[in-house]
Formats: sequence, C-alpha cells, structure tokens
Amino acid sequence: MTRRALLALAAALPACSVLPERPYQEPQRFVLAPERPAMPAPGRPAVPAPARRGPVLLLRTLRAAPGLEQRGLRVLGPAGVVTYEFWSEWTAPPADLAEEALRRWLVASGRFGAVTAPGSRLRSDLILEGELTRLQAEPANGLARAALSALLLADGTGESRVLGQFLVEGTAALPGGPRGDGRIVPAEAAAAMTAALGTAFGRLEGALAGSIPRR
Repeated sequence: MTRRALLALAAALPACSVLPERPYQEPQRFVLAPERPAMPAPGRPAVPAPARRGPVLLLRTLRAAPGLEQRGLRVLGPAGVVTYEFWSEWTAPPADLAEEALRRWLVASGRFGAVTAPGSRLRSDLILEGELTRLQAEPANGLARAALSALLLADGTGESRVLGQFLVEGTAALPGGPRGDGRIVPAEAAAAMTAALGTAFGRLEGALAGSIPRR
C-alpha cells in the first residue's frame, strides 16, 4: 500500500465508529418536600402560629448515611441489590432537601419559638442533630421507605444534656403494588418516598413533643 493510501485511510478512520449512538434523554428531577398535613380544629388556622414562649430549636446540618449522598433515586431490587436511577434524580442531595423540609415542618408545628440553622446568632434552647438513614423505593414489597435517626440536646451554658435519642421510619405504598421485576415508575416512586419521609417527620415531631421539658 502506498504512503498516500495510508494517509487517506488514517484520515477516514476517525469518522468511523463501532459504538452505537445513544439518543439524549432529558433527566427527570424531583423535589423532596413533604407537606405537613393540615388538620385544623374548628375556628383555628390550618397552620399553627409559632409558639411565642416556645423554645428556640437549632437544627444542625442533616447528615447522610453511606449511599444516600447520591441524587439518583435509590431502588432496592428483589435480590437486595441497591441501584440508582441514572436519568431520575432529586434536585439536590436528598439529605439537604430533607433538612430544609424538616425545618419547615417543625416551624409549622407551632411547638417552637423559632427553628434556626447553624450560624444563627439567636441563642438556642434545644439542639437537634440528625441523619437520613434510608430513602428508597422497594418495588418487590410495593412500598417506599424513609428513616431518620436523631438526637435532642438541651443547650446549656458550656455543656449539652441529652434529652432523647430517636429512630423513626415511615412507609408509603407504591402504586401498582409489589413488582417482581424490580422496576419503578420514577414519578410515582419519588412521590411515595416523599410521602414516606413525611410520615417519618410526623413520628419525629411526636417523639420530640414528649421529650421537650415544660417551661
């Protein structure tokens, strides 16, 4: 083969590809923001007003258990294998979204004078530390599951006293019931995980209410 033919062949090679082309797929992104259920008593507003004399609660940064740092929807397969949906994800890391949602939830509870974030200059009476330990769809079981661990501290001068340690979990049904193939409909799975997290928040609120000292 002549040198001119070799150069022509080399120029043509980059234009050829043995890899199949994958069409672009727009990622689906979901907001993790459970809404606190409104159950107003007759003549009362749906959302309680902040307690004027209630304690000030500092909600520290919510940690993420290993595997929950990823934004892709987490799915527990029928063989116990965890996978993440590549094209379906939360709008931010789930622990970050859960922290902001929990802050709004506790503010709306009416149990606290304020719920602050790290860096606030407002002196806190109580400190809540927590970790998002589970947030996943389980199609084989036909449900979504969310779980939190939390530690409530009394913020004293120079030291903190443990008031309670909690492990709470919430579940919600996946539409369609159990599926042996392990597949999910992303929008339905995200909605079920959000509902499960809301149930966990409600149980955490109840646990906190029983542990806060009366003023």
